[in-house]
Amino acid sequence: MATANAPAAILEKASPADSKQNIAAMLQEKSVLQWGGIAGLVAAAIFVVSIIYQVVFIGTSTTASGATPVINFPGLRTQIIVGQTLFLVGTVLLMPLFLALFFALRRSSLAPAMFGTIVSFLGIAVLGVESEPNVAMAPISDQYHAAGATAAQQAAAVQVWQATQGMFNQFDTCAYIFLSIGFILLAVAMFGAPGVGKVLGGLTGAFGVVGLVGVSLFAVTSATFAIPALLTFVIFPLLIGWRVYRLSRGPRETIGAAPS
Repeated sequence: MATANAPAAILEKASPADSKQNIAAMLQEKSVLQWGGIAGLVAAAIFVVSIIYQVVFIGTSTTASGATPVINFPGLRTQIIVGQTLFLVGTVLLMPLFLALFFALRRSSLAPAMFGTIVSFLGIAVLGVESEPNVAMAPISDQYHAAGATAAQQAAAVQVWQATQGMFNQFDTCAYIFLSIGFILLAVAMFGAPGVGKVLGGLTGAFGVVGLVGVSLFAVTSATFAIPALLTFVIFPLLIGWRVYRLSRGPRETIGAAPS
């Protein structure tokens, strides 16, 4: 009898420690969601500030055709650095948001959650790499405005500027493709996740489809493409950030649990 009761006695002695471990694990899980949710909300706010700042203080001065961008660059260098740095900060803050979203979806829909997060990270990486084009553009502008630069040298600088801008446009296009595919995969994962729901999953999937259609029909520098950009950089992190943050305030059962 003593031998038969030994396991129960051991479990009773271990249960307080197990309870403490469970509480610690729950707090850690909620901390991940809380940090990720806040990062998403802050990212959305920073993107809004970045967009407004660049529209007001920069406009189309650096994206127009011909020599205009090269000519205007020296007078707008500081404004461009500020605007692009704001965008870079917002891009970096998307990383904890996607990680927290994966954490919330991993138990109920591991495959689409994992692959969607990985593909989205590719898009974020591309955005991060090309978020500071002023580093590449400044030397070209310096050559154009150099004392004694001939008309032929200035014309060559304009061509190099346009070619370099074309590379950055290509990076933008690839980033939107990656993020849009990631949205669609994450939407599939959201459909089966408690606490997230089909409505938010449907919206996320729609954002992905709009992004793919937009990048297929319009140039990333066109005014029409502002709609997919707004959905990607403002609406998505705002909605997902708020939802993930709310999950951190709810019971543990809603955090990444498999649907019953």
